[in-house]
Amino acid sequence: MLLGSGELGKEFVIAAQRLGQTVIACDRYAGAPAMQVADECEVFDMLDGDALEAAVKKHNPDIIVPEIEAIRTEKLYSLEEQGIQVVPSARAVNFTMNRKAIRDLAAVDLGLKTARYRYAKSLDELKAAVEEIGLPCVIKPLMSSSGKGQSVLKTEADIEPAWKYACEGSRGDIREIIVEEFIKFDSEITLLTVTQKDGNTLFCPPIGHVQIHGDYRESFQPARVSDEQLAEAQRMAAAVTKSLTGAGIWGVEFFLSDKDGVYFSELSPRPHDTGMVTLAGTQNLSEFELHCRAVLGIPIPEITYERKGASAVVLSGIASDAVPQYEGVEAAAATHPCNDIRIFGKPSTRVNRRMGVVVGYAPKDSDLDALRERVKAAAALITVK
Repeated sequence: MLLGSGELGKEFVIAAQRLGQTVIACDRYAGAPAMQVADECEVFDMLDGDALEAAVKKHNPDIIVPEIEAIRTEKLYSLEEQGIQVVPSARAVNFTMNRKAIRDLAAVDLGLKTARYRYAKSLDELKAAVEEIGLPCVIKPLMSSSGKGQSVLKTEADIEPAWKYACEGSRGDIREIIVEEFIKFDSEITLLTVTQKDGNTLFCPPIGHVQIHGDYRESFQPARVSDEQLAEAQRMAAAVTKSLTGAGIWGVEFFLSDKDGVYFSELSPRPHDTGMVTLAGTQNLSEFELHCRAVLGIPIPEITYERKGASAVVLSGIASDAVPQYEGVEAAAATHPCNDIRIFGKPSTRVNRRMGVVVGYAPKDSDLDALRERVKAAAALITVK
């Protein structure tokens, strides 16, 4: 049973079905991308614990795979106790769906290097936290995704608007935010980390990414990372995933500073949006195939780097409940034989919503910057109508 049926879930369903699995896709709205390829589907609010339990009772799944943050995660503990496998584990999902839990685990319990941070449950607490952390600083809801509710505070005049925006962008029923020190980093990466049931942990080649307002816009693999930085990122990723327990793929994000080293940023217990670059065949197995095999206990002896890759998103410039139409697909497809286009199939749109992605690849010895520009240029040709 898949909880959340977006574009990442859609690719996971395809990977699971190729291994003979039956998938029930769940989301709060009908016609979500993963539902279009799943065997069965259910529509309900996953923050409703009773509705979640009823869906599980109806289908009696062997495995529950969360794909989104807005889930009544406490309910997963009781389902796990009943013998249902929760991916990667109920503990992992409960911790990582809430920035407060995962940040305290990383910084306090495990002693990983992170930006300085404070929490705030009110506007007054936010003002006090900003005074302590200093400007500029980053404001995020404790529960959100795709950059929703995230902003950078540069002046005191930004505090009240940032509080309102964070509350509006929060998922679930949590009204608390995290205030983070603004790190002057040189680059940021996602380190896809695969934990297996036999205890063996593997790492994908590091993925560089560009985010705007906390939301992914492009990614590329492999990122330029020094051997020392990569070793430290792998050490941190292994420590936090081991503590959280379970099998599956994790998207572990880091800030890299040539001056100050490696900072742990965030972690997702599932395929990561920046990892869509692996659909370009950069590895022997995509992040979705890796996740599925780890979840099912199918051995993954090795992750091999095959070729350079890049991805760039297709954003909507409009808001509409009508079925989206796409222009420029033919033009984008004609730009290069090693580019590919994935339209997600979302039934409605809003401004800046991710509606598709262009991925492309090139030989290992090719120019990565040229590949990135090629893929971004193709994505820019596609518009949502």
